[in-house]
Amino acid sequence: MTLSAADRIEITDLIARHGHLMDAGALDRMDELFTDGIIYELSDFGLGELHGIPALRDAAITLGAGNPVGHHITNIIIADADGDSVRVQSKGIGIHADGTCRSVVYDDMVVRAAVGWRISYRKVSARRAALGA
Repeated sequence: MTLSAADRIEITDLIARHGHLMDAGALDRMDELFTDGIIYELSDFGLGELHGIPALRDAAITLGAGNPVGHHITNIIIADADGDSVRVQSKGIGIHADGTCRSVVYDDMVVRAAVGWRISYRKVSARRAALGA
């Protein structure tokens, strides 16, 4: 399936919006990003999978001040479109209150819903070594 330019813009905006909503603490607006049944995989951080928006909100609240103060989403690649779903990869840089930062890779499955494109699956992988090592 070939995505329209409008779909590509909407998907790119969806991925970018994650950083804005998280940094604002707008946890009541997670339905603007994710399907109700989102699977949010944090196994790389020892947290397993979170299932559903309430679990995602609870995890963010539990982490509290440990959350990054800045989520910067970059290098968005939209690939493997199949009907009303598409794979999206992006990179994230998390800036913490103490000035440290971390790099991650987001691997998303984005689906077309009645309300627009939403992330139905997200795997977050930490980048810990240079040059893919």
